[in-house]
Amino acid sequence: MKLVKLIANLGYGSRKDVALMFREGRITDAQGEVLYADDKVAHDAIRIDGKPLDPPAGLVLMLNKPVGYTCSTKDVGRLIYDLLPSRFRHRSPLLSSVGRLDRDTSGLLLMTDDGQLLHRIVSPKAHLPKVYEATLAHDLRGDEGEVFASGTLMLDSETTPLAPATLEVVDPCHARLILTEGRYHQVRRMFAAVGNHVEALHRSRVGGLSLADLPQGQWRALGENDIGALFGHAASPPPSR
Repeated sequence: MKLVKLIANLGYGSRKDVALMFREGRITDAQGEVLYADDKVAHDAIRIDGKPLDPPAGLVLMLNKPVGYTCSTKDVGRLIYDLLPSRFRHRSPLLSSVGRLDRDTSGLLLMTDDGQLLHRIVSPKAHLPKVYEATLAHDLRGDEGEVFASGTLMLDSETTPLAPATLEVVDPCHARLILTEGRYHQVRRMFAAVGNHVEALHRSRVGGLSLADLPQGQWRALGENDIGALFGHAASPPPSR
């Protein structure tokens, strides 16, 4: 791929903008030598204003999403893209969230421009466990774990029951819920179905990935070992109903 197209696809500007960057000598190699648009050079050797080029297509990143941000490119208000370098929202292919966390949910959010990987992660066949920490308005009544694990719970406006889920009681108003599917507002609707209300919700883990020491509002690119860890801790398929 031509360098102008490569750099434009990473969101640094239009092809005209990138061509101007070449003319201004802003694009160099790792030793500081000015590059030209028809040069052939490895991706990791390219520098723009002395800084390494962003990761190529196939980028996967993990974001510690705060409350108040929407998983969208167009909604009004604060967007998850506001937490990333501004050029990331202009990458081609598009950098998309892998599933969604609603505006009032914080925690681990994956993003990628790899469409095949995205579908592999969200596919029900993957059985990737997702761990949520829920702070509840009322004390747990005691039978929620049995209800959620039954595989028979039906949510309003749904036509198929939920897959079995695991509930761990942390304290009377704090529960840890492990899901292997991702329906719309699922955790909130599950607790509503048993007469409770989620006041705060945080996703702490997806597959074998956790936020670890990643501060809220920060992100990091994932490598091959991270992707291996993501799929290395998939849950067993739920039992037949």
